[in-house]
Parts: sequence; structure tokens; C-alpha cells
Amino acid sequence: MSDDDRDVDVESDDGEDSDSRQPTPRQSSGSQYYSQVAEKRAHHNALERKRRDHIKDSFSSLRDSVPALNGEKASRAQILKKAAEYILFMRKKNSSHQQDIEDLKRQNSLLEAQIRTLEKAKSTGIFDTDLGLKAEVLYNETESETSDLEGPAQQRRSKKLKAFH
Repeated sequence: MSDDDRDVDVESDDGEDSDSRQPTPRQSSGSQYYSQVAEKRAHHNALERKRRDHIKDSFSSLRDSVPALNGEKASRAQILKKAAEYILFMRKKNSSHQQDIEDLKRQNSLLEAQIRTLEKAKSTGIFDTDLGLKAEVLYNETESETSDLEGPAQQRRSKKLKAFH
């Protein structure tokens, strides 16, 4: 604003002495506007601070959940990298356990079939020694097939069926 414009504004204010004591509607709405802007900014800042705190807490929780970090101080990138590695490790471990479960179910199924066959033979009073030998051969063949697929831990869990001669 130039000096001439200010003079004009001052002159226009001088003519209206009664209104100069109270804020004009334009002035009060302006201060309300700035007050609302300040409130909105404060609210936004509080929400942003809350969001950052939530992210920080989430990273801390994730860091504490990853055994390789053991609650150590680590950057967010390190936490994410170690967490991803741990998830892959756990997926592989879970897959291995699922395979072990399937192998044990198959083994259990074969053993149940052998039990039913032996119980049937026992209930009829006819027990063929060849049948007992066949059950043992069948079990041993099944065990060798599954042991090729299984690791040493699975082989330790296997028990041999004793055939009655």
C-alpha cells in the first residue's frame, strides 16, 4: 500500500468515529478465521504426532518380536530387513513341519490298516505266519519310502512294528 492509500484510509476512519471503537464485522471475522486456522493446525499437529508415535511403537513392537534383534537398538530399515528374514525362516520351518505331519499321518494310516488286518486275523483264529511276515515286509517297505523323504529327526520318531511269528 502506498502512502497516499494510507492517508485515504486514515481519512475514511476519521469520518466514522462511532464505529472505530468496535471491530467491524470484517475485522472480527478475520480474527475468527485466524483462530480457526490455528485450531485446525494444532489439531492436525496433534494427529500427526499421534500417527508418528503409533508408527514408533509399532516398530518397537516388531523389533522386540524378532529374535535376531533381541530388543537391541536398530534402524527402521534393519528392523524391516530382519523381520522379513525371520518371516521367511518361519515359513520354511512351518512348511517342514507340515510335511512331517503329512508323513506321520500317512504312516499312521498304514499302521492302522495293519492293526485292522491283524485284529481280523486274530478274531477269526487264523493267524498265518506269512501274514505276519507280509505285514512286517509291508511296514519296512513303507518305512524305507518315507525315510527317503524324511530327515533324521523324522527317522528317530519312527518305530518298527514287531511281527508275531
